[in-house]
Parts: sequence; structure tokens; C-alpha cells
Amino acid sequence: MFVEPHIGRSEDHAGKGWIEVVCGSMFSGKTEELIRRLNRALIAKQKVEIFKPKLDTRYDKTQVVSHNQNSIRSTPVDFSEDILLLAATSEVVGIDEAQFFDEELVTVANKLANNGKRVIIAGLDMDFSGKAFGPMPELIAIAEYVTKVHAICARCGGIATYSFRLSTSKSKVLLGEKDKYEPRCRRCFLSGQ
Repeated sequence: MFVEPHIGRSEDHAGKGWIEVVCGSMFSGKTEELIRRLNRALIAKQKVEIFKPKLDTRYDKTQVVSHNQNSIRSTPVDFSEDILLLAATSEVVGIDEAQFFDEELVTVANKLANNGKRVIIAGLDMDFSGKAFGPMPELIAIAEYVTKVHAICARCGGIATYSFRLSTSKSKVLLGEKDKYEPRCRRCFLSGQ
């Protein structure tokens, strides 16, 4: 389990920001973990702003919602640059579905952390074909903390790290749930290709 980092003298932490990335396949609990961390910051009475891509309307237009139906308010944005202005007064910035943002999200996350903000990002690390997805590889590289969460393979019950697309669509972005995707382990993912 991830515990918020507070190592060293407390005065050393004032104004220091960092980046946390929660990644994994679909149905692995990424958004659930993001919401958990953001709720802890809210309990600590920190100023929290949460963002998601405007195109993600699967559960709600404005709320970040997990598959377990837990939710937290958010601001939908078209471009990652919009986050800089909207998060100016926050202490903690949450970003869901990071794979759908433009590559500029890496620069935005760095600027936020360099300005003393805690930045918590959740997203798919791989697309339906098993390839790195959007800005996620670079975000993982620059993050101080990376948590990879796993689902359970829908075929064999093993540890799933892949999002297997059930649809024949070849579009890179295809919003969907269990009707379009299922989590699979490496062996079951490859056997379905």
C-alpha cells in the first residue's frame, strides 16, 4: 500500500512537490487508488483540484468515477495546458485517464511539481495492442513514485496486466467498459491476438 512520503525533517518538505503515477490495465483499480489518495488529502484539509479529459464521459461528464462507482468531483479539460491555470492555487493535483491527454501533460506535471504541488496521475500504461499509451511512459519515467496495480485475468484468474479489446475496432481510443474490454494475463492476451 502506498503511504504518503514524509521522510526527513518536516521543514525540508515545505514547498517541495513531486509526481505519483498509478498505472495498470483496465479494471485494475487505478481510479480507485487515485480517489483514495485524493480523499486522504481532502481529509487533511489540503487544497485539491482534480482533472480528467473532457472526452471521458463513460460514467459522468464531470465526476471521476471508478468501476466500483466511487466518485469525486473533477474538472473536465480539453488540453493538459488548461490544468496549469486551473490548478494555480491547489496543493494537490489529481489527473485521471492520463493516457488520453496530449504529450504536453509531461511538461504540465513537471511544472506543477516544480511549483511545490503533489501531482497524482492515474492512467493506462498500455493500449489494447500492448503498446505504451500516450504520455504515460514519460510520466512513469519522471515520477518520484510509481504504483503498478493489477487486475485478475478474465480467462484464467491469473494476474492481468493487459487490457484485451473484445471489439474488432482498431481505433487507438475506444471508450468502453466490460462490453468492450477485459483484463488478461500475458498468456491469455497473446492467445487472443
